[in-house]
Amino acid sequence: MEFSCKDFKVGKCEGEKVVDGETMPLVLQPPVPNKSDLESLLLALKNNKEWFEQMIIKNSAVLLRGFDVKNAEDFNEIVETFEWEDIRYVGPAPRTHIHKRVWTANEGPLSEFIYYHHEMVLIKEYPKKVILFCEIPPPEGGETPFVPSFKVTEKMMEEFPEEVKEIEEKGLKYTFTAPSANNVSSMRGRGWEDTFGTSDRKEAEKRAKALGMDVEWLPNGGIKTILGPRCLTKVFEGRKGRKMWFNTVVGMHGKEISSAIMADGTEIPEHVVKRCEEIIEEESIQFKWEKGDVLFFDNYALLHGRRPSLPPRKVLVATCK
Repeated sequence: MEFSCKDFKVGKCEGEKVVDGETMPLVLQPPVPNKSDLESLLLALKNNKEWFEQMIIKNSAVLLRGFDVKNAEDFNEIVETFEWEDIRYVGPAPRTHIHKRVWTANEGPLSEFIYYHHEMVLIKEYPKKVILFCEIPPPEGGETPFVPSFKVTEKMMEEFPEEVKEIEEKGLKYTFTAPSANNVSSMRGRGWEDTFGTSDRKEAEKRAKALGMDVEWLPNGGIKTILGPRCLTKVFEGRKGRKMWFNTVVGMHGKEISSAIMADGTEIPEHVVKRCEEIIEEESIQFKWEKGDVLFFDNYALLHGRRPSLPPRKVLVATCK
């Protein structure tokens, strides 16, 4: 589908890239200066819902810039315009509910780098779209870099065909440990009680099972979750048959509170993981947040992360099916 919409003007942003013929992110701005108000934006989105969703799939990332989006309430109105079904976040990141469908993004220390990932990649049901809103851009750093997932697969298959084939055939197994209560001093400090919405261990086990996890209880009151087998790559309908690098091997391999191995117990070679980390960084797309930005990610197609930053930084998030 070609770009054609009278209600938006195509713009540019620093750091954008053309990947396989598509601009990432596709920047959409008001068609004229007096159409930057929230009401005009909501009307434009309402009148072009199907087209806008096709742009997200086509370009993987769409950035609304130059519109008067002030706060969580405004952001929620944008999200609700599309009538996409909400999906509750399940994962290690500490987050706070702000308003209706809007939450804070990872509240871990701004000094830490949040590694590239597909949102909720290890859970049976993951969001199709991740939508971010910048209320307060950081004075330095704090970018939300993203990576076309299929490019990682292409390079890994070129450089490590045998290793990729073996992992594909065997599948992956992950483990992750979480404390009982939230620890906001860590970017992975969300406690199991908050994660599963209960302090009852039996109920937590039941809810974990429904999400595709096995659990082990630790002496300190924490929990160890075991997930597997999980895929290395995945092909999603409508995305040119691209093989997405739909895993979190680099983010979890050999860490203090997590691990990633092949499902039969075989270790993943260290040099393969290290080179994958380099490839992901090489393929990354960086852009600077501006106040009022609203960024739509195709979570099937993109990994995303967070660069360290100076405070203040306030980016809010909504996740949709």
